Amino acid sequence: MSERRETGVRRRATTLVVVPALNEEHAIAGVLKELAVCCPDADVLVIDDGSTDGTAATASALGVPVVRLPFNLGVGGAMRAGYRHALRHGYRAVVQVDADGQHDASYISHLLAELDAGADLVIGARFAGVGGYSAGRGPRRWAMRLLATVLSRLAGTRLTDTTSGFRAAGPRALEVFAEHYPAEYLGDTVESMVIAIRSGCRVRQVPVAMRPRAAGRASQSPIRATVYLLRAVVALGLALVRRWAPRAS
Repeated sequence: MSERRETGVRRRATTLVVVPALNEEHAIAGVLKELAVCCPDADVLVIDDGSTDGTAATASALGVPVVRLPFNLGVGGAMRAGYRHALRHGYRAVVQVDADGQHDASYISHLLAELDAGADLVIGARFAGVGGYSAGRGPRRWAMRLLATVLSRLAGTRLTDTTSGFRAAGPRALEVFAEHYPAEYLGDTVESMVIAIRSGCRVRQVPVAMRPRAAGRASQSPIRATVYLLRAVVALGLALVRRWAPRAS
């Protein structure tokens, strides 16, 4: 963890920004430079999720620490490694930021402010009145609404973007996720939120605007995105019936 000197007092960063990355060598430099500007008091950690390109080398060249996974585990596995790193090194908050440039780092302060206001897990919501991001039409829109309706009822608050990967976890959620964060497909979105809610975490959202990818092509076409969301609905059903209980404190 980095140390910073301010008015003669040495202090340590309490927030860790975790950037899970898979083959993002052309976009990740811009993401890391933006984080340095927008979050000068936070530490940044790249989790290289089995990349076969120069993602890790690009991050290292910018002086950002990199954890290299031996093979691709998916976002869930990468974030579980990030949460465990954060807990082991004494961080109080973890912010997840994608490596493709879609997440605007200027909103991180809004996520952290909501943690300070009492939330344990804060979601950066694309469909909450900021920006022009659309949930689409037909089955894709229906799936998004179903996910939002069910998880909003569980959380006791309105959630509009339950599959967003732009999120911040405070101390309580960080401890739960370090032990229980699901690595299975789609577990990093809907199931992780179910786990957080069942463990007593207070989940909130803040509106954010998303940007197009900074480089490369999206891995999902509109059809694949629809299939993804339909699978997310199935994953939500499995998460709701799965037996799970937090570790006794």
